[in-house]
Amino acid sequence: MKILVCISHVPDTTSKINFVENNTQFDTQGVQYIINPNDEFGLTRAMWFKEKEGATVDVINVGGPATESTLRKALAIGADNAIRIHTEALDATQVAKEIVAVIQENGYDLIIAGRESIDYNGGMVPGMIAALTGMNYLNNCIRLEIEGQNATAVREMDGGKETVTTPLPLVIGAQKGLVEESDLRIPNMRGIMMARKKPLSVLEPQHGDAQVQTIAYEKPAPKGAVKLVEPENIDQLISLLHNEAKVI
Repeated sequence: MKILVCISHVPDTTSKINFVENNTQFDTQGVQYIINPNDEFGLTRAMWFKEKEGATVDVINVGGPATESTLRKALAIGADNAIRIHTEALDATQVAKEIVAVIQENGYDLIIAGRESIDYNGGMVPGMIAALTGMNYLNNCIRLEIEGQNATAVREMDGGKETVTTPLPLVIGAQKGLVEESDLRIPNMRGIMMARKKPLSVLEPQHGDAQVQTIAYEKPAPKGAVKLVEPENIDQLISLLHNEAKVI
């Protein structure tokens, strides 16, 4: 079984976010980057299939040279090969088309992508990959088992969970639950040393036209000052909720 795991290179949630160039560019200075958490859950599950089922695992990213540190971490965790499409990731359509070109050339059985990335939260790439390849698709996936050429998966849905079976090839949108946080792997020294020797291929883009242009970024408005009301002053509380907060 051949597995492709899509890896997003995203800022750590503890990083301070700023913008430059008149708020049209993200300021990367001093920002720590990590594997997108939803992608990391998928990568960890792929490692299980590698160890238990003998699967081969490739990881892929659409981005510039700065993303290679994240791909090397994925290799240190246990992926066999890494692929970087040498172009800036501008929108979901462009990213999906670049990944699909690699899928069609290499013939993967299982494509694992995070349900969404934590930077833009678009949640569109996995579905677009499935639509462009004609593969079956399952989003919000929290459990996945493979037996032969058939998959059994569980996904979260409004009000409950759904269990489905489907033949491979398959695209899933992974999230927490596919593995638990305690199952995530920290690269050890042996893995880091081995990752240096594993192949990291850099491919030129085949679909460079983005459908979306970023005009400007804007931070959320700062929170207003807090007004404290004495417990016995109910009339003042009601007045503030009605006249200022306008929630009643």
